Amino acid sequence: MMNLLTVSGSPHIHGNQNVKKIMWQVVLALMPAMLVSFWYFGLSAILLTVISVTGAVVVEYLIAKFLLKTTPTVGDGSAVITGLLLAFNVPSSLPWWEMLIGVTFAIGVAKMAYGGLGKNPFNPAIAGRIFMLVSFPVDMTTWPKPGLPFNTLNFSVDGLTGPTSLGILKERVGENISSISAQLPDYMTMFIGEKGGSLGEVSAAAIILGGLFLLFRRIISWHIPISFLLSAFVFAGILYLVDDTQYINPMFHLLAGGLMLGAFFMATDMVTSPMSKTGQIVFGVGCGLLTILIRVWGAYPEGVSFAILIMNAFTPLINKMFKPKSFGR
Repeated sequence: MMNLLTVSGSPHIHGNQNVKKIMWQVVLALMPAMLVSFWYFGLSAILLTVISVTGAVVVEYLIAKFLLKTTPTVGDGSAVITGLLLAFNVPSSLPWWEMLIGVTFAIGVAKMAYGGLGKNPFNPAIAGRIFMLVSFPVDMTTWPKPGLPFNTLNFSVDGLTGPTSLGILKERVGENISSISAQLPDYMTMFIGEKGGSLGEVSAAAIILGGLFLLFRRIISWHIPISFLLSAFVFAGILYLVDDTQYINPMFHLLAGGLMLGAFFMATDMVTSPMSKTGQIVFGVGCGLLTILIRVWGAYPEGVSFAILIMNAFTPLINKMFKPKSFGR
């Protein structure tokens, strides 16, 4: 009864969006990258995506129904997004049972253990991806090369595999960049996506298309993705200007790995990112700088997931420092 008498402070603005509409529009925005992954990695990509999405929905339903004793809200689409994003962050050769363990951790530990949507401090898909990277390092870093569509149901690591662009750079750190360049794909190939990598990160073009849809629909604002990409580009550009024999062109960092996917779809998670516009820029700049720091000097060739997870931890502090301005002041 008391809840019915609780009235928040004015102004009371009602928009035509709600959580369910927003989540399903994000799912729609992920479709181009998903279709590209199906085209390049075939049936194994489809099966992993189905397992991840189905697993996320079922795990969330069971935990809400039988552990938390609340009404399951799987219809809001948030579990589907977590499943899709986690599938986007794994190689197509990953065993199905590892995919299932990863998505169970993402939903069960990183999301529902905190009470569900809106209460989790860390992005569930990123937490699940890092858990899998630590638990199954070999399978998570074995990258099948893209092949003909629907060519094989490849769940073994014996097929055509090879290091990613970032992996080549990390393996040959210290060598002159010009001697490595011949092994790296050109920028157009990286933009289109015909290269090895995680399912959803190979095509920058497909990710940008989905990101523009989110911006056009005002599901996200420009502050996090632009500050993320721009800070990474500028920081990598400074290193390139200092010594272009040791540090690669900043355009490579934008198109390689999961930088585009992280900037548009993972760092912009409205639950785990700052509320104010200034705070979002600070958050994005932190993600960009940490990504390049990890890529250049860290142990892992990729740094996007770690950068976003670290900045998730700073979100409460950023929210405290950069509070949204009160309406009318």
